[in-house]
Amino acid sequence: MESGGTRNMFFSLVIAIWFVLASLSAGVLGDRLIVLKAPPYIHFRDGKWPISGDRIPDLVALTLGFSVEEDLGWPGLQVGSLFHRPRSNVVIVVRGVSELEVAQPEASYPIENAVPISLDGVANTVHSMFSEDTPVVLQLTPSEERIYMVGKANTVFEDLPVTLRQIRNRVFQENSVFNSLMPNSLSRNSEVDLLFLSELQVLHDMTTLLSRHKHLAKDHSPDLYFLEMAGLEEIAKHYGPESDQFKEATQILASQLQKFADNIFSIYNNNSVVEVLTVKTFETPFVRKTRSILESVQISNPGSPYNLAYSYNFEYSVIFNIILWIMIALALAVIVISYNLWNMDPGYDSIIYRMTNQKIRMD
Repeated sequence: MESGGTRNMFFSLVIAIWFVLASLSAGVLGDRLIVLKAPPYIHFRDGKWPISGDRIPDLVALTLGFSVEEDLGWPGLQVGSLFHRPRSNVVIVVRGVSELEVAQPEASYPIENAVPISLDGVANTVHSMFSEDTPVVLQLTPSEERIYMVGKANTVFEDLPVTLRQIRNRVFQENSVFNSLMPNSLSRNSEVDLLFLSELQVLHDMTTLLSRHKHLAKDHSPDLYFLEMAGLEEIAKHYGPESDQFKEATQILASQLQKFADNIFSIYNNNSVVEVLTVKTFETPFVRKTRSILESVQISNPGSPYNLAYSYNFEYSVIFNIILWIMIALALAVIVISYNLWNMDPGYDSIIYRMTNQKIRMD
């Protein structure tokens, strides 16, 4: 009897440990990579293969047909067609929730080691390889008022509201998303709710502005979009994850992301990849120095209402080299002339010396 009881206790302990490990693994791998849209020549396999958060930029580069320094080694993405390249890739990071219930995604995978991602490397590759076609590259974080636009994005999204003041005015207009959604528990008078609504407004305005420039979706250069949304995270912190505001905001965001993906897919004629990363919290050892959209607005470039850097002139390198080598030539000329004047011998058949000598003799 004692041996049987000991055996039962042992099995109970093993089962308890297994449940603990399973819950821990579920917490670690709770974040998801959701592929909302993908063209038929890019194959995402059905499975539960986890992907590391720091390899997301490599995945984006591979979907665009670019090579990466280190092999991804992830079975979720199969080798696609060598003769087709998607014309855009859209990556949306949603903070504050582990998973969103979207209707019929292309694929969904768990994320391990969720860290803040940056697509700067992919953006530089796109811009360097297709600089003559000036592709559209847009990276936007409304909660931090950070926007980065390259190429034709400056003309496409010049009317896109990015500061709190601009987005607030946009949300209060008649054709805003608030009037079309009519949420029950969210209000435009709350700063936290306003941040969430502003991000939805940005999604709506992006597709509206892109629909006016559909010719950009037909060029040979791929476009890149990156958007980080923190409004849902702020709602969870302010109202709680079990509140009606958070539940309604989650449902609204899932439906709006699906609508946004459908619009992007239609604008690019079914040649676009749209991915959503849902991250509860970032597992990062360092603290990012950021500024919230709820703080006071301080624009680094007062001449631009979008907090943009000064426009880059593609003839800058040419002008720089001309000025540089002219300055070097002038400096060398001054040095050589000064050296020769300093070491000049007045008695060595010098016109100045002879004229001075004759003048002295005449006196």
